[in-house]
Amino acid sequence: MQIRFFLLSLFCILIISVRAQQKTIFTGAVINENNTPLPGSSIYILNKDLGTNADEKGNFIFPDLPEGKYEIQVSSIGYATLNSTVNISKNISGPIKFTLQNASKQLDAVFVSAQKTEEFLQKVPLSITALSSRQVAEFRLWNSEDLTAIIPNLYAANSGDDRNVTSIRGITTTSYDPAVTTYIDGVNQFSLDTYIAQLTDIERIEVLRGPQGTLYGRNAMAGVINIITKQPGNKMTGFIEMSMGDYDQLRTSAGLRFPVIKNTLFVGISAAYSKRNGYYTNDFYNNSFDKQSVVSNNYYIKYYANKKLHFTLNAKHQNNRNNGAFPLVNGVDEALDNPFHLNQDATAKMIDNTFNISLVTTYSGKKINFSSQSSYQSNRRYYDKPLDADFSPIDGVTVINNFENKWNKVQVFTQEFKLNSPATSAKRVKWTVGSYLFFQNNPVKQAIHFGKDAAFVGAPDTNFSLISTTKGKNSGIALFGQSTITITKKLNLILGLRYDYEKKKYNVLGEYLKEPFPIFETRPDTSASANFNAFSPKAGLSYSLNKHSDVFITYSRGYRTGGLTALNSDPSQPPLYPYNPEYSNNMEAGIKNSFFQNRLQLNVSLFITKVTDAQVPTLLLPDAVTVTKNAGTLTSKGFEVEIAAKPVKGLQADYNFGYTDARYDKLKLAQNGSTVNLDGKKQIYTPEATSMLALQYSYSFGVKHVFNFISRIEWQYLGNQYFDLSNNIKQSDYSLLNIRFGISSGQTSLMFWARNLGDKKYIAYAYDFGAVHLGNPRTIGFTLSTAF
Repeated sequence: MQIRFFLLSLFCILIISVRAQQKTIFTGAVINENNTPLPGSSIYILNKDLGTNADEKGNFIFPDLPEGKYEIQVSSIGYATLNSTVNISKNISGPIKFTLQNASKQLDAVFVSAQKTEEFLQKVPLSITALSSRQVAEFRLWNSEDLTAIIPNLYAANSGDDRNVTSIRGITTTSYDPAVTTYIDGVNQFSLDTYIAQLTDIERIEVLRGPQGTLYGRNAMAGVINIITKQPGNKMTGFIEMSMGDYDQLRTSAGLRFPVIKNTLFVGISAAYSKRNGYYTNDFYNNSFDKQSVVSNNYYIKYYANKKLHFTLNAKHQNNRNNGAFPLVNGVDEALDNPFHLNQDATAKMIDNTFNISLVTTYSGKKINFSSQSSYQSNRRYYDKPLDADFSPIDGVTVINNFENKWNKVQVFTQEFKLNSPATSAKRVKWTVGSYLFFQNNPVKQAIHFGKDAAFVGAPDTNFSLISTTKGKNSGIALFGQSTITITKKLNLILGLRYDYEKKKYNVLGEYLKEPFPIFETRPDTSASANFNAFSPKAGLSYSLNKHSDVFITYSRGYRTGGLTALNSDPSQPPLYPYNPEYSNNMEAGIKNSFFQNRLQLNVSLFITKVTDAQVPTLLLPDAVTVTKNAGTLTSKGFEVEIAAKPVKGLQADYNFGYTDARYDKLKLAQNGSTVNLDGKKQIYTPEATSMLALQYSYSFGVKHVFNFISRIEWQYLGNQYFDLSNNIKQSDYSLLNIRFGISSGQTSLMFWARNLGDKKYIAYAYDFGAVHLGNPRTIGFTLSTAF
């Protein structure tokens, strides 16, 4: 299947006609405000996948560039990134000069690829936050879970197994089909199984809030997290970083990017290793619990066949080892009164191996741009020994899933083809069209073992196992298109439409085993399939009030796919029960402003979302299987404010605020043979408010060698939130304080940091049956890094 995808990608290149183009030479220079050249500056042409670096005199050249209008980004260490629009033709007299301002005086200009094309952030007509590589380091982001509250109305947490449940604007992940889609280097991290949460060697992170179904399709109801890592180019670059902290915390990473053949062949590699002792102590054995180690690597090969045709091969893997993947305590009071202590008799190591590989082919023509992305993802996750499923010292229930290699190994093939108008197009309509297809194979085999104390969990017998086998196959195809139509110089119309079709097929088998008796079937091998389809339209208007202010209003429809219920040990929950897709209708309006020569940015947005056929999860124990049913309707409404400012030299202030009122208009659940009315209850995993204030001050000193003293403080606030649909498990509002300070010189720095400085004890994650996982305690450490 993978080979067919790659061959199809290459075949599509051959069928695109190549026309003669009128070309010219684009030359320029990069200087600072004192007219001093800035050697080594990076110059990148948006939507052309072309970049270069300035020489020792600050000069650069792009030979054989077609005439047209280009968006250019220029950056240099210590200076604010500049975005500029340039008309390139044979009539240009002399080189074009780009003047960069000191980074202590001006905010960076940022480009994003949120709409499957590269654009300036402040001109994109949707709610989006972008974090640069510098900001990723300043916030000390090591995992996508750390984006909580940094992005307005975003909350992410997990129960200790590194499978982040993410919520944006009250639309939350409730099953292995996420509500927030994560893309890494353009590859859809298809499910909670196959995504990589660790953040290493990041170029930027883009978070799109609100439904993104038109361009991103299934499971983007709440939004999209788009992670882009650094890629190789003509200039050799690299980095080395080491962090150490309490709980025996160690994180090391390094990377190198270089040209093998200048302008033609490039290679990049980065690697990271992290470990720590557990935050929890297991009182049963009086030892550390949830001790973790993670190895992750990222490899790039880029080949430029010519100025128009490029290939990029990218491979990633992450190997996670966790001695105690579910540090859970039964009951909120117990968790908070005796923090970071638990009592489990069965301890197991989680072995979690993820591998991703993709091939991207891009063609930039005069009339059309084409790209193809083929990817393969796999994940095998199992426990080396039985895993405690009652989270207690009794020998009640354990989970066993360490079977042959073919089991519990998810594999996904994806293929996207995309056509869009070229970067140099001067036409009134800019467009993107494409197709997306996938195939997923998910064979799951797991045994639930009831031990000698099984009577305490209500089992009718002791020392027996229920073995469930599920073979899941999932395939689908989508067609999508979106265009921006220039009505006037200031008014644009956005129109988009996507069609998704998906087929799911399950085979289930249930077996009973009590040694020395032979195994027998409790449910014969049974199969079922279901088909789902959806149209996801989008329409909007954007208007430029002036050069520095834009307003927009959009309507979009979200879609989360339906599915089939897996086999479990509860006889009241029949397997292969289908549930329908979940849909949302979203209205959003916003304004984006830049003031005082980009020393101040202010973005505000308002939204309202109506969800129908809401997919409501019920976790069944001890199987740890989620049964999903369409059980209600939900309304989520609120607003967001983002402020970034450099009021005086050396000081940067960032403030984000989000408010969400998400509650069920109708919600009827079957519990214990009766129907429970939960109308008006708040949505789970959704803080009522998120707030983040970051203040950073940098002071320069020294003459021959310039040093910078940097100090930073971050205050995060999260409002009331609930972890069960009945709203009984509640975490009241709380605040967290982070600090960071140190010295840097050039690209070398030594930074000391503290997370959760006040050592606040709070619930980060909880299951509806009452098992609670606390947020991370106070951690203190340092980071030493250098780059070249």
